[in-house]
Amino acid sequence: MSLTQVLARKWRPKSFSELTGQDHVVKALTNALERKRLHHAYLFTGTRGVGKTTIARILAKALNCETGITSTPCGKCAACTEIDGGRFVDLIELDAASNTQVDNMRELLENALYAPTCARYKVYIIDEVHMLSKSAFNAMLKTLEEPPDHVKFVLATTDPQKIPVTVLSRCLQFNLKQIPPSLIAAHLKHVLEQEQISGDAMALQLLARAAQGSMRDALSMLDQAIAFGEGTVAETSVRSMLGAIDQGYLYDLLDALAQRDGVQMLALADAMEARSLSFDAALQDLAALLHRLALAQTVPQAIGEDVPERERIFALAKIFAPEEIQLFYQVALHGRSDLSLAPDEYAGFTMTLMRMLAFMPGDAAAGGARKADTVAGTVTSTKSPPAAIRQSPSATPPPAAAPVAATPDATATAIPFDGDWPALASQLKLSGMTRMLAQNCEVKNFSADGIELCVPEPHRHLLEKAYQDKMKAALSEYYGKPVRLKFSVGSITGMTPAELESREKQAKQSQAIAAIETDPFVRELVENFDAKLIASSIKPIQ
Repeated sequence: MSLTQVLARKWRPKSFSELTGQDHVVKALTNALERKRLHHAYLFTGTRGVGKTTIARILAKALNCETGITSTPCGKCAACTEIDGGRFVDLIELDAASNTQVDNMRELLENALYAPTCARYKVYIIDEVHMLSKSAFNAMLKTLEEPPDHVKFVLATTDPQKIPVTVLSRCLQFNLKQIPPSLIAAHLKHVLEQEQISGDAMALQLLARAAQGSMRDALSMLDQAIAFGEGTVAETSVRSMLGAIDQGYLYDLLDALAQRDGVQMLALADAMEARSLSFDAALQDLAALLHRLALAQTVPQAIGEDVPERERIFALAKIFAPEEIQLFYQVALHGRSDLSLAPDEYAGFTMTLMRMLAFMPGDAAAGGARKADTVAGTVTSTKSPPAAIRQSPSATPPPAAAPVAATPDATATAIPFDGDWPALASQLKLSGMTRMLAQNCEVKNFSADGIELCVPEPHRHLLEKAYQDKMKAALSEYYGKPVRLKFSVGSITGMTPAELESREKQAKQSQAIAAIETDPFVRELVENFDAKLIASSIKPIQ
């Protein structure tokens, strides 16, 4: 009975063209081989599983292929097949981790003086070379200074800092990069297609992220996922195997954070605990998600079209201010580092969430109310309307009658609204998604007892009932009486608070640039000293 070869060995690249994610190294070695400009010692550095020893073996084939020194070894001659099979007598592989002593190195170097048995070059591959003792390095140094013409050294290490400078200076050094998750996922997809095994894209992305830049680790985990999923690679089974966090929880957490809904955030944490999900992994994934949100805000093209959660990433990126994303990212990192100090992981995780709520930036006028709302949110449902409307200091005094319950069916009385929605929206105590809804609305119609707002199609996703109810409650609180509020989706004239704020910022920026450009001192610098004005560095004074 034949045994199935593990994927990490079966799909180990056998030529430079099959390598993934190391184009800079492949290009340099290919050019050197084609021009016959060969060095006597090469050093490949990089983390585990990125291809150090694989490239070393391909280089050995390129040097000894029977077709001649070439960047494209044939893979069919005796030298190529024997190197692939680990039987080539003139390719000597040494694991420095188990051969640290000077005696081993001296024996190796003495053999290096003899001519190859059947090859063009005798190639020595020394893995984890940083593990050699100081005396072993000293023994190697003499040979590296005056190497025999028929010997090539290929050193590999995950820790080049531990290699003596005298050795480093005598090697041609290449730093191998961690392989991006997108390239790993694409390679895993190719492997599954060739193996005729079904797998979904999200499962492969999870494996690619878990591999942390190592193709070997990714292939090993893919082997495990195939066994775990009984011949298929599905997202649910991969999440279970990896103990990965369902990204839906993280998006829901950020949605609740935007609404300052402490109750919902704790409920999500409880659901995660019930599924025995790792809170350490949750904070790691939350930090990664916040990183993607920051990219979506500043470099949108960095979020590829093939990212499954792309739409939700951009929706969240519009909700939070850039400084909020940066703050939450730091809180997540510190929360993860403090997790081992917490009473337990659940306490550490939920305290991190509460810290995000407590330090969430907000305008000064609404800050106290927001904090009170957050605390009250642990005991009061945000979906239930208040029993009675509290009087707002800026609102028109209501008639001397019993308070009117703020229910949708109550009879509304006249409100002093003049149609200036941007001015009114700035006075309301709104936050998160509800504030985003108000900022992207435009008045369509209004009367003495109600307001109809229009939302443009790109912001339709903001029209969730919970956000509408919160805006209605805020308006009723502001006026001290029930307000009829209606929403529609359609075209607008561009008079939303968000658009007006953007125009105001652009106008201030233009004025600031004009003021600097016309400043006599600046003009003198430009005219007499050929100075250049960097417009992007100019900021208006607030």
